[in-house]
Amino acid sequence: MKSLIAICMIVAAASVWAGEKPASSKPAPVPVSGEVLEVKNVPNFTYLRLKTKNGEVWAAVVTAPVKKGATVTIENYSAMQNFHSKELKKTFSTILLGRLGGSAESAAGSAPAGMPEPHVLGAANATLGKEKEADDIHVPKATGDDARTVAEVMTKGAELKGKQVQVRGKVVKYNPGIMGKNWVHLRDGSGSAADNTNDILVTTADETKLGDVVTAKGIVRTDKDFGAGYTYKVLIEEATLK
Repeated sequence: MKSLIAICMIVAAASVWAGEKPASSKPAPVPVSGEVLEVKNVPNFTYLRLKTKNGEVWAAVVTAPVKKGATVTIENYSAMQNFHSKELKKTFSTILLGRLGGSAESAAGSAPAGMPEPHVLGAANATLGKEKEADDIHVPKATGDDARTVAEVMTKGAELKGKQVQVRGKVVKYNPGIMGKNWVHLRDGSGSAADNTNDILVTTADETKLGDVVTAKGIVRTDKDFGAGYTYKVLIEEATLK
């Protein structure tokens, strides 16, 4: 995935930054260990240049008190190509987006209280990943020929693949700044939690907040694999919110 506008750092790759859960169970990558040669902290994340047995490599994790000279281990990572960080104004030819292993945490010191388990595609704020209770959601369907309910999109993904749809729903989870996008989960009262048809993921450049009722207009994608076991059978991408 090229031109990642801002460090995801989610809707989907190694452990729990965004609060997203893996949809499949692929084998975790072999952990990478090395000496920290350089540390760059930006809001919510820590970039590390490591000296490993196979050469130097960059990695990024949720903000952690890692010090130069420490030996750390990066686990449950996803290797990203041409990853661009707005904060650092730097494009990494390859970077490992993952979490610090237990040995790394010992070398770095205790993680800040309340720090969520890092997720390669997750947002940095522990509160943003909390899902809002949605038992009593009843949101009217959007209007227009391309209007669909959440359940319709989730159950007719193959038929709607590549097509534009409008879905109106309530924001029950919001994770901003994941891989240069904001990740929004919508529910409208349709579908069932039993078969995962009551909730749809929408990626967008637009901002929103928990509890907002929005209409998302975007393109239906299917079988999207973000790496490290994080796949989505159906989602809506390139969306605008109103």
